[in-house]
Amino acid sequence: MIRCLFFITTAVLVIPLLASATSPQAKVIDTKVISQQANLYHGWPTVVRRQNGELWLSWSGGRESHVCPFGQLCAMTSRDEGESWTFPRVLLDSATDDRDSGVLETAKGTLLATTFTSLAYEDSFTKATMMAEHTDKGWVSKTMPPERFARWKAAHERLNDEERRAELGEWIIRSTDGGKTWSPRIPTVLNSPHGPIQLKDGRLLYAGKQLWTKEKKIGVAESKDDGLTWHWLADIPTRPGDDATKSYHELHAVEAANGFLIAQIRNHNTANKGETLQTESKDGGKTWTIPHPIGVWGLPSHLLRLRDGRLLMTYGHRRKPFGNQARLSSDNGQTWSEPMIISGDGIGGDLGYPSTVELGNGTLLTVWYEKMKDQPHAVLRQAIWKME
Repeated sequence: MIRCLFFITTAVLVIPLLASATSPQAKVIDTKVISQQANLYHGWPTVVRRQNGELWLSWSGGRESHVCPFGQLCAMTSRDEGESWTFPRVLLDSATDDRDSGVLETAKGTLLATTFTSLAYEDSFTKATMMAEHTDKGWVSKTMPPERFARWKAAHERLNDEERRAELGEWIIRSTDGGKTWSPRIPTVLNSPHGPIQLKDGRLLYAGKQLWTKEKKIGVAESKDDGLTWHWLADIPTRPGDDATKSYHELHAVEAANGFLIAQIRNHNTANKGETLQTESKDGGKTWTIPHPIGVWGLPSHLLRLRDGRLLMTYGHRRKPFGNQARLSSDNGQTWSEPMIISGDGIGGDLGYPSTVELGNGTLLTVWYEKMKDQPHAVLRQAIWKME
């Protein structure tokens, strides 16, 4: 408890100092759309740079909208530091909606890709079904015209009710041959958009949330066998007055240069609503401090330890300027800089989930999804940038 109070006090004391601290600025070198299927909606990507310099990018593809029954786990690669990307390939396509995707290369060279299955589309489908049953055959709806309803119905009926419920889960797939072939789905005990990380001691640590249990616990899981099996390691405590089950979401973690673990949480509680909360562990993830605000409006975040040991967080900013921002920590996550704007030309809040890698020459590459004015569906965008 003393350790928890120390972190909380520290956080409260340093937040007013952020505005006066000298902060780096982002110099954006290039921004472009990198998705290649304009007829599809792209969502919630993660990018990783492999030991051989190859970039792997995974996301939820095959979609027609933010919520639909068609999601697939998709990926593409770049061998020239993001200058060009291969055409997308499907890594996993279950009989229901596969959402979000994290990607990681382990120290052994194994590629891991995460996702979760969802039935979130059922509410819209049920309403459309009721409308179809109580109107003439020529019924028309802006959000669900007859031809779209027919597609959704065909996808929905691939499984019966019992089979659809059995499909719900949090999953990971593995490749031990550089992404040529992939394993069947492996269940994990929680999920979060950007997936697990690897620690210095070789363990894989996954900070996230149980999606389909009654408890919907927030915490961390670990794997000691390169992602083959996962078990619950520790709960993350709830800040007094918060409802973690309903309002803590989409965590990501990083191991700081001093060995401390930092995890950040998407927060929708009344206190600090729309902000990122942070929790820390000094014992390898066995215990965690009470989550506390860090003065950052925006979510969810992705955490990266740079080669020089500093920490970088990137996150979506869903109010003006709509886009994606980054902050830097030079003290192992105790304090964070003022925001650096990576993109600020968005038309609305259907964007974000950025993730970042450090390229061979020290510049940074960030990838996110975004619904743009001149595009029929959400696309994948990337920025190459550096800090000045």
